[in-house]
Amino acid sequence: MQKMQKVEDVNFLASTHYQSFTYTAKKTYKKGDIYPENDATALGIVLNDVTVEGTEHQPIGVLVEGYVLYDRLATKPKTAAVTALKGIKFLDADRKIKTEGEA
Repeated sequence: MQKMQKVEDVNFLASTHYQSFTYTAKKTYKKGDIYPENDATALGIVLNDVTVEGTEHQPIGVLVEGYVLYDRLATKPKTAAVTALKGIKFLDADRKIKTEGEA
């Protein structure tokens, strides 16, 4: 009999309807990080952990459209990133749209 393991996986999606694209990761990302950077160049939110070692690159799934729970993200988006991510709606704990990020 196998020993049971507890796995914690935080779901930041507020809806099952979303759009994602595959990009190339050149560094390591955690699920919920802003891709590629947490600034005005943001393209989306990373859907799964990706580990990049050395000079290798890895495919990475990035959410570009949908509803997410702001407080559950691994990285809180800065206001510039929230503005850049036009297809993503950030919801607060009361499920109201949040229009500003971290300073």
